[in-house]
Amino acid sequence: PGVLHGLMRVRGFTQDDAHHFVTHDRMEEELAWILGFCVHILKSFGFSDYDIYLSTRPEKAIGSDEDWERAEAGLTAALEKVGLPYTVDPGEGVFYGPKIDLKIKDAIGRSWQCSTIQFDFSLPERFDLHYIDRDGQQKRPYMIHRALLGSIERFFGVLIEHYAANFPLWLAPVQVRVLPITDDQNEFAREAVRHLTEAGIRAELDDRSEKVGAKIRDAEMLKVPYMFVVGKREAEAGTVALRKHGGGDQGSRTLEEATALLLEEIENKGLSATE
Repeated sequence: PGVLHGLMRVRGFTQDDAHHFVTHDRMEEELAWILGFCVHILKSFGFSDYDIYLSTRPEKAIGSDEDWERAEAGLTAALEKVGLPYTVDPGEGVFYGPKIDLKIKDAIGRSWQCSTIQFDFSLPERFDLHYIDRDGQQKRPYMIHRALLGSIERFFGVLIEHYAANFPLWLAPVQVRVLPITDDQNEFAREAVRHLTEAGIRAELDDRSEKVGAKIRDAEMLKVPYMFVVGKREAEAGTVALRKHGGGDQGSRTLEEATALLLEEIENKGLSATE
């Protein structure tokens, strides 16, 4: 009881795991690049509140003292190079190597491990991996496991809570809902949906026989980022009345102008193009 917890703790999970094989002289540079990549991904999804932990050698471990010292020094140097604050977690590394964990916080402040950078002293030995360095010497490469999101299920569980399902435009499952005021505007509304879809925007049509106020209210409740309202005047002029979730009327624009605004916001993954 208590082990399973929504998307945060599931019976099985999917991990975006990658493996970097690096030479001794490139190790610190590669670690700094991986760490910067992890931070870039978190920031791209809107996470700025995260904690970083450096976990060092546990009591029982494999690998030589030299390997552990160099790996821990490399992780420390990467953290210093990127300029991020971190906490040392003594003895909390796994038996086959030290690691860096990035933990993000959910809507109620709980920390969840997601991004991980993990040394592995075991597999290069077991597969007898080696390379020839600049001096013609045979050496064992370092192997670094890297997960940007960690458990994808957990990451998206935290992401949903982080935004309270009010996703930025680029992440929203439905980005635009087109709302004809009467059935007479359905043809132009369908044309607008086709235009948006061809531009790569996720759009849907609400052609129910409901008052436009009810359609707007429903779209607001579903937290659809944008609405294109189409009345008689808009259909005749080839324009749309642009509405933003939580922001109300954004004015009238041609279909092409409104589409361009949305594409700009999607590309920037940032503030609304209408602001």
